[in-house]
Amino acid sequence: MAPISTPQTPFGRVLTAMVTPFTADGALDLDGAQRLAVHLVDAGNDGLVVNGTTGESPTTSDAEKEQLVRAVLEAVGDRAHVVTGVGTNDTRHSIELARTAERAGAHGLLAVTPYYNKPPQEGLFRHFTAIADSTGLPVMLYDIPGRSGVPIDTETLVRLGEHPRIVANKDAKGDLGRAAWAIAQSDLAWYSGDDMLNLPLLSIGAIGFVSVVGHVATPELRALLEAHVGGDVQKATEIHQKLLPVFTGMFRTQGVITTKAALTLQGLPAGPLRLPLVELTAQETAQLKTDLAAGGVEL
Repeated sequence: MAPISTPQTPFGRVLTAMVTPFTADGALDLDGAQRLAVHLVDAGNDGLVVNGTTGESPTTSDAEKEQLVRAVLEAVGDRAHVVTGVGTNDTRHSIELARTAERAGAHGLLAVTPYYNKPPQEGLFRHFTAIADSTGLPVMLYDIPGRSGVPIDTETLVRLGEHPRIVANKDAKGDLGRAAWAIAQSDLAWYSGDDMLNLPLLSIGAIGFVSVVGHVATPELRALLEAHVGGDVQKATEIHQKLLPVFTGMFRTQGVITTKAALTLQGLPAGPLRLPLVELTAQETAQLKTDLAAGGVEL
């Protein structure tokens, strides 16, 4: 049974975009994934996103993606929303992934903007609509033009929000003005997809986060959210400011790289990276330790 959701919070409020643990020889570590998922939910996440960018989805196979969904669902599926990435730049492939995810029992789908082929807005609309039409699962859009090359325009977001199964947007566009307009004009549940903008996006109507920093700071993110929702904006601001070194440090390079390094330092499942990603250097690791310590994260 899936965790309780509402139209306002279809996937919960605090979600971590989970790394995919690998064994020392680079194979999928399903036991490690289950242990990490339990740790993250125990820390306060009410949702997890697997098979996203932070999960190294570009370098995991379709079979591995399905295995990961099933393993995480087995570990925490009655305690947290398990959302799986199905976005590719091939609509037919995304539909195949979506249907496989539905059969595996996923609670929802994350669909990123098609990358590299740079479709026009009508192409984006038809792509996301086709994915949403292919299963009975709710869909979270993922707008990240810095990776995909194409933003989802406000007008397109509003159109997509009229689909009964397109219920949310993960916003990593970095444009608070356009986010404010899209939130005001649509019924999409808005999730921050950029940790540095978690609090600013809450202030204009976002309802939660899909976080990378959640790997190391979920209790603080939940406290920030609850303070803001409860009307204590000063407390929320204080937590946000305390976390600034963590937000900075976790994104000095690609977030998967720093996250796996931080988890390894904490003795949690992570393992190596798959090329073309590479581990931090000794100097970068020392800087990460300094950044995390400055934000109160214990290693």
